[in-house]
Amino acid sequence: MAQAQYIGTGRRKNSTARVRLVPGTGKIVFNKKDMEDYIPFPYLYEVIKQPLNITDTLGSYDVYVNVNGGGFTGQAGAARHGISRALLSVDPDFRAPLKAAGLLTRDPRMVERKKPGLKKARKAGQFSKR
Repeated sequence: MAQAQYIGTGRRKNSTARVRLVPGTGKIVFNKKDMEDYIPFPYLYEVIKQPLNITDTLGSYDVYVNVNGGGFTGQAGAARHGISRALLSVDPDFRAPLKAAGLLTRDPRMVERKKPGLKKARKAGQFSKR
């Protein structure tokens, strides 16, 4: 019999994460590396585990994440979004607590584009009246 697995896709900034939840012991794997080896910032571990903590499923699923694009913060946010979506397919009753925590909404904030005549998106050269 095939093992049950639940799939979710998450996005944040320029990162896309494909997440698989498999019943297991609670290990989290990013691109075939352990989470602690892949992401160097401990505060992001809490971001990634947030949906599992809210639904009290922290030790019951192994999380496999394939993520690309962006930096560590964007990838952690994309993984959080993907885990939240995968948990919905585990149990539709998780929708209310995840929605209340704002984990099902894709974060729309993106980098603002650079405008012509400026140095960056909003930074201009020093103004001189004459």
